[in-house]
Amino acid sequence: MHTVHVEVRDPIHGSLEFSKPEVKLLDSVPYQRLRSIKQLGFSEFSFPGATHNRFLHSLGVCHLAGIAFDQIFKSYPFSSPGAQSRMRQATRLGALLHDIGHGPLSHTTEEVMPPLRDLQIKAYQRRRKDLDFLSGEGDHRQANHEDYTIKFITDSELSEVLRSQFPDIDPIHVACLIDKTLECPDDFFRDGDYDFRTILSQLVSSEMDVDRMDYLERDAYYCGTNYGKVELGWLLTNLTFHRQKGELYLALNRRALYTFDDFLLARHHMHLMVYFHHKSIIFEEMLHRYLSSKDCSFHLPADIAEYVHCTDYALYQHLAGVDNEWAVRISQRKPFKNLFELHSTSDTERPRVIKKQLEEEGVPVIHSNSQARLSKYHSQSPSERAFQIFVVDEYDRKSKPYPIEESTEIFSKYEEIRQIDRLYVAPDKYELAEKIMIDRKL
Repeated sequence: MHTVHVEVRDPIHGSLEFSKPEVKLLDSVPYQRLRSIKQLGFSEFSFPGATHNRFLHSLGVCHLAGIAFDQIFKSYPFSSPGAQSRMRQATRLGALLHDIGHGPLSHTTEEVMPPLRDLQIKAYQRRRKDLDFLSGEGDHRQANHEDYTIKFITDSELSEVLRSQFPDIDPIHVACLIDKTLECPDDFFRDGDYDFRTILSQLVSSEMDVDRMDYLERDAYYCGTNYGKVELGWLLTNLTFHRQKGELYLALNRRALYTFDDFLLARHHMHLMVYFHHKSIIFEEMLHRYLSSKDCSFHLPADIAEYVHCTDYALYQHLAGVDNEWAVRISQRKPFKNLFELHSTSDTERPRVIKKQLEEEGVPVIHSNSQARLSKYHSQSPSERAFQIFVVDEYDRKSKPYPIEESTEIFSKYEEIRQIDRLYVAPDKYELAEKIMIDRKL
């Protein structure tokens, strides 16, 4: 085990401890870039306290990954202390680096990312054939932030830091915990008769991962809301494992099932009340209109060494220097105003009808449709079920572990997709638009 070198004070989790090799990663240019990527993009215009960044969030995720690992495997008979230490370190690294490739401001900037093939990600040559559901359209599709994450981890200056500081962990092993489609080239995740890759990747990314555990608490704190607060300690305390067909799967003690329900609901409500706030959405819509316009001159580079300079500040500086209408509205904080809002669980033509009639009267309209669903977990394809979460009952030894979707009604109760349709108009057209709606009884 590495000795503690640095303690970071975090308003959410208290003291976060990092070893000297981990600090080398934190001090790298790619990692320091995350200080300049806000966690919630435009949400600070709705919640002024939400200026926290992906740097601190990732530190928190790493911290929780260590706690979760220790809880799950507190009595597990590893073949050696070295095997346990190796697995734990790989999990912390996966958690630490899960967001390293995020673009500026929000997911909206993925629109100006290059074709995936331009990134030349060698690790993608090794794909797991049994996970075809995640393969997408191959190298012909557009790159996303997860592709940049794998590029950073496996083929950048960050890769060299990983190799020098963690000689018993190859960068591909860390990438395998973040990207389930990658094929592990060796038996790194095997100890004794069991493969640990599934459960460790579930800790990094699943319906009950440490990423969500951190950002829900963190976002609620900085936004000043209560929606995302859950009994995190109880959830972590009740994490365990389930052995099945030579693999280990993430599991939860039955006594914490209601906490899991609350966890899912907290995330659902954060989407509806915070992440989909009307002010955040209109700024994202305006950014989308600029990035997809013919005169957009902002593009994210395929060169990973250049990508490190792509931050929120760089994008804001760019927007302030161009005369595109949408760029000007963003940089001068003059967004379209929310005229109409409809919450529903089914598709409706009403927003489109109103939009059409307003535009016929010369009122430009932006229509946004935000969709939230409690979870896609229970409706996964058979191949996705390879990553099931199980429920175990430590008080009933005769009770067999079973998939979590069979133990709670919350999935069926929140089966529907909730939609928020909004119509935005320019501030100088707002009164006219209101009058048209009243006159036409829209």
